[in-house]
Amino acid sequence: MDHESFRRHAHEFVDWIADYLENIERFPVMSRVKPGEIRSKLPASPPEEGEPMERIFADFKEILLPGMTHWQHPGWHAYFPANNSPESILGEMLMAGLGAQGMSWLTSPAATELEDLVMEWLRGMLGLPAGLQGVIQDTASTATLAALLSARERATDFESNESGLRRPLVAYASTETHSSIEKGVKISGYGRQNLRIIPADAAFAMRPEKLEEAILADKAAGLQPAVAVATLGTTSSGAVDPLRPIGEICARHGVWLHADAAYAGTAAVCPENRWILDGAEYLDSFVFNPHKWMLTNFDCSAYFVRDPGALIRTFEIHPEYLKTGVDPYVKNFRDWGIPLGRRFRALKLWFVIRSYGIAGLQAFVREHLRLARLFRDWVAAEPGFEVPAPAHFGLVCFRWNGGRNEEESARINKELMNRLNASGAIGLTHTVLGGKFTLRLVIGSRLTEERHVRRAWELIRATAAGIISA
Repeated sequence: MDHESFRRHAHEFVDWIADYLENIERFPVMSRVKPGEIRSKLPASPPEEGEPMERIFADFKEILLPGMTHWQHPGWHAYFPANNSPESILGEMLMAGLGAQGMSWLTSPAATELEDLVMEWLRGMLGLPAGLQGVIQDTASTATLAALLSARERATDFESNESGLRRPLVAYASTETHSSIEKGVKISGYGRQNLRIIPADAAFAMRPEKLEEAILADKAAGLQPAVAVATLGTTSSGAVDPLRPIGEICARHGVWLHADAAYAGTAAVCPENRWILDGAEYLDSFVFNPHKWMLTNFDCSAYFVRDPGALIRTFEIHPEYLKTGVDPYVKNFRDWGIPLGRRFRALKLWFVIRSYGIAGLQAFVREHLRLARLFRDWVAAEPGFEVPAPAHFGLVCFRWNGGRNEEESARINKELMNRLNASGAIGLTHTVLGGKFTLRLVIGSRLTEERHVRRAWELIRATAAGIISA
């Protein structure tokens, strides 16, 4: 494609994206295709000769678009958000156009120095301790794996990198912890048998006294406690593990403390929400995802560490072909995580922060919290419905509970979710809280307004009434 053709198609694509976002409500929230349907419409073999962009774009619109779930739709309430913004999209376009590789300072000085600056901005915006330093990872799963590996190395005085684990290390997380923790212990050498699942309280937050009991029991058995993961905003219910007592326990026993705030960390941009970070001075590492609730396109995960030296010692490798003359004087972020190659993710985040400003981001978060509280109050006031977990952020857990047995209630809630998702108007997911099938509604899209939430509640009520009366 020559430059003029690129220019013409780029204008066409930007117009399409703007129209898509402006008119996104004309699409059903969730795709209605069946498994295999999209692939059946595509050629089994690649073309021998290149095809015109007009034909490729037409296939995108006619074949692929009907198979998309529309995450930016104001009725998309299913998972924690992956919201974008025009500012972030523009930054992403520039990043793609530059085609830079940001693995070291020398390969892209601006990418390295902007990332360093933007991470310091984020640290201050959230009110995190001044000693933490940050690096952008792709996802919180990767950041958590980096924390598990760094904790492993610190616990073994960096010997396991050389000779492997000589004795088992133990990790600790609550019953409500994200699945990435289990995956992380599988692939970082701890092993699932050495992951201790700590009970949660009635609000689904970790019980610190049970954590200390588990640590003491493992010490008595000759095992080595290495890392504990506190979750600030669990996926199932939005529960917040109490960071301060957990941190005090970890400090007492020399255990690495990692906090997973992938979704809810953005809430701390508002000072009134910083109660979730009470005890942050005990953190060894912390992660939150601007690509969830900070209007920045996926992927962009902000990972902070108290001791960058431990992180670097865990990951650094210095083959001759990567050495440069400036290495002693600069940050090479390839040594701050698993991948060698790195995208210029800081650019889109910089665009978002500069365009919205702190006040704009605070207003965005506060409006989502207002809408979530509004929905929570409607549900709580409706006979036959209940809110089984605190709604700290944009997630509201709710269920129909009209007094029948639990088996019947679960059946009705499943049917309610399935009918709502099939309607095309909204999308929901479920979880199980206290053994009960529970629905989740998340206020997440940049485009969601009060009228959308009100319409969702009216649809939920009407659909539930239809099921119950049948």
